[in-house]
Amino acid sequence: MMNIFSDIYSVFWLDLRNMQRHWKATIATSLVLPLLYLVAFGYGLGRGIDVDGFSYLAFVIPGIVALTAFSTSFNGASSKLQVDKMFYKSFDELLMSPVSSYAIIIGKALIGVVRGGISAIAIYLAGLALAPTLLVNTQVTLLFLLLMLLSCFVFALFGVMVALLISSHHGMSNFSTLVILPMTFLCGTFFSLNQLPSIAKVVLYFLPLTHSANLLRSTMLCLPFPWLSFAGLLIFGAIFFAGCLFALKKSSV
Repeated sequence: MMNIFSDIYSVFWLDLRNMQRHWKATIATSLVLPLLYLVAFGYGLGRGIDVDGFSYLAFVIPGIVALTAFSTSFNGASSKLQVDKMFYKSFDELLMSPVSSYAIIIGKALIGVVRGGISAIAIYLAGLALAPTLLVNTQVTLLFLLLMLLSCFVFALFGVMVALLISSHHGMSNFSTLVILPMTFLCGTFFSLNQLPSIAKVVLYFLPLTHSANLLRSTMLCLPFPWLSFAGLLIFGAIFFAGCLFALKKSSV
């Protein structure tokens, strides 16, 4: 067990050192779009609008936090892995090293968790500054942060899986346009799923960001805990991890 933790740390440490060299630019660029969403949709267009009994600003903040965790964790894990595979060729050396597949997957995902976690917490604090009434007790805040980190880990695994399966920047660009971009706007981050037809709601529940947004919003707004979304996020995490194992085995052949 200690060997696995040591291997995970070794894989993660290499990516963390790279992030430390460019951490200011990395964090700044990952915050631009979520902050624009927060100001434009939440504080600008949403003033005076109520959604499901809450002000639109209070409603949209946890959705934007979930969106930030999704996009930054996914891109943080997938982009670094793609660069290692295509340009530095260092990933091939990692495959030849005596490191387990589990350590490689988790180690590569953790850099996405770090980047996604930092960005999501920054957006969370910015949201509290705009809507101080959302500041709730310590227990709820801790649960919110734990669910946010769980979301970051699931989305980072998603990024690792996609980066292992797609071997070109063109393919990754197409995937982002066809899959990531629609998820950004359709998973209940900016609007309530209760406004959609039942069939559309069922389809959107097959997307991981829907469950993350539902979990974070229910926690922040002190709504009943959505156990279905919690189970759904765990299932997606297991699927992405299994996909990573499959893709890694395919890469090793």
